[in-house]
Amino acid sequence: MPLRNTGFPPDSRIEFRIGINMGDIVVEDGDIFGDGVNVAARLEGVAEPGGICVAARVQEDVAGRLDLVLEDIGVQQLRNIARPVRAYRVMTAGGPTAVQASSGPPLPDKPSIAVLPFANMSGDPEQEYFADGMVEEIITALSRIRWLFVIARNSTFTYKGQAFDVKRVGRELGVRYVLEGSVRKASGRVRITAQLIDATDGAHLWADRFDGSLEDVFDLQDNVAASVAGVIEPAVQAAETARSAGRPTRDLTAYDLYLRAWAMTSSARQFREALGLLEQAVARDPRYGPALAQAAICCVRLLVDGRSKDPNVDALKGADFARRALEVAGDDPVILANAAQALAYFGEDIGAMMALVDRALALNPSFARGWHISGALRMWSGEPDIAIEHLEAAVRLSPRARVGVYRSGTFLGSAF
Repeated sequence: MPLRNTGFPPDSRIEFRIGINMGDIVVEDGDIFGDGVNVAARLEGVAEPGGICVAARVQEDVAGRLDLVLEDIGVQQLRNIARPVRAYRVMTAGGPTAVQASSGPPLPDKPSIAVLPFANMSGDPEQEYFADGMVEEIITALSRIRWLFVIARNSTFTYKGQAFDVKRVGRELGVRYVLEGSVRKASGRVRITAQLIDATDGAHLWADRFDGSLEDVFDLQDNVAASVAGVIEPAVQAAETARSAGRPTRDLTAYDLYLRAWAMTSSARQFREALGLLEQAVARDPRYGPALAQAAICCVRLLVDGRSKDPNVDALKGADFARRALEVAGDDPVILANAAQALAYFGEDIGAMMALVDRALALNPSFARGWHISGALRMWSGEPDIAIEHLEAAVRLSPRARVGVYRSGTFLGSAF
């Protein structure tokens, strides 16, 4: 097949993937079933186009018997398979069996995403402009998330009108995450569906749909783009945290420490441990803004939850973390908002802190947590009407997040 594919464009090639497993099977009416077959089918999905992937028990039986090298690609959590399966990639004297022509740039050093052209399901070629405009708005909204590497429209639209494999797109564009979707218009209404996929293994991380009226097309595009960006930001953050949690402790970088700490902040009982990890991250990189800002938030939560062993020390430490975070924040909306929330709690001028959050929201209008922090600060400053408006914006952008609780004017945290 590699010889046959030589000289053909990518959309005209025939590329097979093969998965091999060993195990019991059930034969019935000329077909085969069972766990052994299911694992083989899932391993096929793990293989590179043109490549072969085998289970560990196959590797054990063929080792030393064939003129092949089997590269350990680690334990795989296969879809609909309860137990994890260790997998191996078949190598030959010339390298991996996978076709090398589809390789692309390496993954960048931060989370990366490509938004592919949305399919026009309306049956009307003239509606292509709406689907394309929707994608362009989403790319623009995602580009405001400073820690996210977003592929430009000119590159992603080369896949327009093609049947594509998400894993191949990920390799060719050098991204870990791919967003794809469709647009269907009928009778003055429009339905937009979108799904976020991990291009390294094809796993679906998030999917949703949005319905609206076509009375004002541009407002609809803006609202959907903001909603998609608002949901994708925490979805990618959660996926990156899950990836980091599985790495050995001795290999952690400051970024890994930050992600591990971020995962712990969903539990009040773990804020002290999270703060310890963040302090390690800052020790490795004293100008690591996200870790500094998150450390300040941890100090706030320790005080608010009554878990501080020494309130005076934690208050001084938290304010110091927040001020250091602002020194390196630049135009990062997450750092600006988190540092502003912490400093407002520690008694800094509330008006100045609200101005910082306003700046963060100007940089990223789809920042759900930023709207939530803005609502908290407005509540503290005695502006309940604006606080409610901003909290509603946070809920609209992240509908499944839990809104923070207020007691006696004190902000007690949230799931944003």
